[in-house]
Amino acid sequence: MLPYINIPFAYAGGLTGAAIDECEPSFARPLQVVDANTTSHCAVKLITSFLLSYPLAAILKRIPDSKPAYKNLFNVGVSLFYLVGLFDLWTGVRTILISSAGAYLIAGNIKGGFMPWIAFVFLMGHMSINHIYRQAQNLPGTVDVTGAQMVLIMKLTAFCWNVHDGTQPPEFLADYQKERMIVKLPSVLDFAGYVFFFPGLMAGPAFDYVDYQRWINTTMFDAPPGVPASKLPPTRKKRRIPQSHTPAFFKAVTGLLWILLFLKASAIYNPALILGDDFMKYSFVRRVWLLHMLGFTTRMKYYGVWTLTEGACILSGLGYAGIDTKTGKILWNRLQNVDPIAQETAQNTRAYLDAWNKNTNNWLKNYMYLRVTPRGKKPGFRASMATFATSAFWHGFYPGYYLAFVLAAFLQTVAKNFRRYVRPFFLTPSGVPLPSKRAYDFFSYLVTQLSFSFTVAAFILLSLPECLKAWASVWFYCPIGVVLSMAFFASPAKAWLIRQLSKRTRPGVKQTPSYDGHASGALGIPGDPAKEVEDAVREAREQVEELRRRGVEVESVSVKGVKIA
Repeated sequence: MLPYINIPFAYAGGLTGAAIDECEPSFARPLQVVDANTTSHCAVKLITSFLLSYPLAAILKRIPDSKPAYKNLFNVGVSLFYLVGLFDLWTGVRTILISSAGAYLIAGNIKGGFMPWIAFVFLMGHMSINHIYRQAQNLPGTVDVTGAQMVLIMKLTAFCWNVHDGTQPPEFLADYQKERMIVKLPSVLDFAGYVFFFPGLMAGPAFDYVDYQRWINTTMFDAPPGVPASKLPPTRKKRRIPQSHTPAFFKAVTGLLWILLFLKASAIYNPALILGDDFMKYSFVRRVWLLHMLGFTTRMKYYGVWTLTEGACILSGLGYAGIDTKTGKILWNRLQNVDPIAQETAQNTRAYLDAWNKNTNNWLKNYMYLRVTPRGKKPGFRASMATFATSAFWHGFYPGYYLAFVLAAFLQTVAKNFRRYVRPFFLTPSGVPLPSKRAYDFFSYLVTQLSFSFTVAAFILLSLPECLKAWASVWFYCPIGVVLSMAFFASPAKAWLIRQLSKRTRPGVKQTPSYDGHASGALGIPGDPAKEVEDAVREAREQVEELRRRGVEVESVSVKGVKIA
């Protein structure tokens, strides 16, 4: 750490009542509020690093396009300044070097289809050790790099898969894989620049190596097919990177507003309030409201951090997403990680989950869910469970994560049933909303928001006793609602609803399709646990039939009364 670097941050933190030893810039939970009235001076330091990335990104952008090596060195240098000079994270540098060097060596020296999986096991194992160590220590005064490592794991596992795809015949690859495959292993310097890209080092966003490669060689800014040169975004001097100060400034202001709102709200809505002895003195309705506000306040923190880091990426040019051919508008949402408006106005589980942590959703879908599925087959139980396990271990080992994941999976099942069997009653047979649809939409919004307010409390509190205490204080309203809803759809009422819907259907009229949850389960959460069990039985039967075709004798087996073989 640079001498005297802590003095201004300790002073700024002291203005809010923080002490020098109340320092935890955990990048997994980036703005640590020590109690209801204090903010860690390291949180101030972290916010400063996000803001400092803006002028540094402006410098990075102005390094000549013909000098990509200088851009790589600048990325590495600034990141080392953050890690060592600002946060004294020598162990963090070691962690990043171990993970990145291991992934690079595995990708370059191991051939065959097992290479990405070997890298995956190595990277996840390394991160799991750090998760367990951090959880065992449980010291609020420590500084760790597990959050930055979580972002790095997404980048490195994707990198290894992209290298693997570069060795495969094109006909074996999906279009997405063809776009992102790496045919030639990049140089150590290019790879280091990718790993240490400073605007996204601390809290993301994660992105694939091909995005970095196209940014650094400026092919990202080539004119799309059919777009005339007059429609290209304006640039300065000889730079190909378009002017991006306006959208970047907007992101910076928006991110700061979210953080200021978080700092203000967290003094009122915090875990101490929910877990305190006086909480039960409030009415049930007010307790539910306070639990909802705890979740919203926590989301403000992530809205602020992810918006700030996205803005720095936009200013560097990496956030460039092309041109809308219809409107001619320049798009800067390549690395958008969250949509706060969509999140807070979501009327169903899919909209809620799809608006949150988008880059993690994409990573789980493209580098786990679709990768464990044999070519030519549809993803099934194995893909869903592998994705769920990956998401769970990636987050860590606190019980709260697993409580939230399991409950969210059942919420998706219930939401799917309501959308499929109840929502059509508020539409005409041709799919036009009835006046009563507004009441249904409002009810759906209320249930969705309050259900996830209950669920994400476990994600915030983490420990099992605290999660159960918070849930018990609001009478476990969400799991009780899930059980009652699943019992309703398992009863004859479901058949009655289907008969009523069939009477309303006009021949030849195509009904509005209902969604079956996220294609891969957002954040790895299974979209329909009941269907996953059915898929498991089906896959087991297929395996048994395959063994019998090979002449292997298989004894009869049944699971919960369902005969498999």
